[in-house]
This record gives sequence, C-alpha cells and structure tokens, in this order.
Amino acid sequence: MKNPSNSELEEVLKSSKNIAVVGLSDKPHRTSYQVSKIMQQKGYRIIPVNPNADKILGEKAYNSLDEIDIPIDIINVFRRSEHLVEVAQDAINTDCKIFWAQLGLSNEKAYELLKEHNFTVIMDLCIKVVHSRLIGN
Repeated sequence: MKNPSNSELEEVLKSSKNIAVVGLSDKPHRTSYQVSKIMQQKGYRIIPVNPNADKILGEKAYNSLDEIDIPIDIINVFRRSEHLVEVAQDAINTDCKIFWAQLGLSNEKAYELLKEHNFTVIMDLCIKVVHSRLIGN
C-alpha cells in the first residue's frame, strides 16, 4: 500500500467540496465528530453516513453510501480496519473516486479492490492533520 504524494493529497483536498464520512458519530467527544467538525469549519460539506442518527453537525445522516443523493468528492472512513473491504465495496458503487481511511486504519484487500476500480486510495492518515499540514487554515 502506498499513499499519494503530498502534492497529490493537496490537490485532492483543494479540488474537493463534499466529504461523505462513514462511521461519523453523533457524540461530540468522538474523534470522527471532532475531525469532521473541523473539516466543516474549513468549508467542506460533511455528509454523515450513520444508520443510527438522523442529523449530525446539522446535516442529514444517511444509512449508507448508496442512499446519498448529492455528489461525493471524498469518502472518509472511521470504521475499524476489518470493515474497510465492506465499505470499499459500497464505495465502488458510487461516482466518487477518492477513498480516505483515517489514521490507524488500513486493509490490503480493500486497497487492492479500490485500486482495481481506479480509486485514489489514502489509508492510515488523518484528513484534518493532512489538511493542516498541506493547506493550513
């Protein structure tokens, strides 16, 4: 598994507006909530994917990726590594081509599957940290 270069990561972040966050918690103390709230404050539209919530961060929550009816630029995943293959399979059925698994998350099978479908795949990196490092405020 190899992540894109810093210049490619910067381009992904600069060219994206809508981030579907799989596993976004509605609990403010959870990392997924904190990271997504900061990305929202930086101007991205957060699209929560959580079947146990109606709204998170003021946005309608969806049960799954295939229910989202607005364009997705990045699929950002906060689910344990063993669930990444399942999320990757769902991602393939969207028009999105960028799959970002958060810090501490990676799965070789998911990576290979996504690459076979021409995805830009980022794993084991925090989107907020990368944004701060490459783009700043």
